Amino acid sequence: MKRLVPFALAALISGAASTAPALAETAVFAGGCFWCVESDLEKLPGVRDVVSGYGGGTSENPTYKTYERGGHREVVKVDFDESKISYGELLGIFLRTVDVTDSGGQFCDRGFGYSTAIHPLTDAQAKAAKQEIAKAEKVLGQKVVTPIEGAAVFWPAEEYHQAYYKSQKRTLTRFGYVTRADAYKGYRKACGRDARVKAVWGKEAFKGLPKAGS
Repeated sequence: MKRLVPFALAALISGAASTAPALAETAVFAGGCFWCVESDLEKLPGVRDVVSGYGGGTSENPTYKTYERGGHREVVKVDFDESKISYGELLGIFLRTVDVTDSGGQFCDRGFGYSTAIHPLTDAQAKAAKQEIAKAEKVLGQKVVTPIEGAAVFWPAEEYHQAYYKSQKRTLTRFGYVTRADAYKGYRKACGRDARVKAVWGKEAFKGLPKAGS
């Protein structure tokens, strides 16, 4: 099996750092099902790409079957243009797409691997993260349990997980033999993700997204 290159090391390989766009930034968030986070954040103007993966743990080369045993969560790596959207703005929107009051998972997905977290990659991101958490707590009137943790090595998930929410490949699921896009929509609705986010955040739910949920 070909080894997946962790994000934290990628810039040191093949001169990647020197070829990166001047206004490129990267964020790493854990928000439960990475399909859903990818779907939401890819809608944002200024977001170049969102990749599903695993991060925060100690094991190398985690897979969908092993990531939680290695202390990882499902995470996304977001590449964005800081001239169009700041890290703070991106994080503020992300927080309003998840249940920041649930430390045991997200929606119907339970366990550490589905819990939320923020992984700042720089001191500036860490400062912005603290500010956005404070704003969120003021809006909600209660404590945000989403932790701000250290920078995480990012391991891309298997290819079939990438852009799952819009894939037209067909697969056999509990919803029948349907496209992955339709399976995703069925899963998201059945899991109660959008309904719970709206219950937690009220009018602030999905604030900043061109279109709530999907």
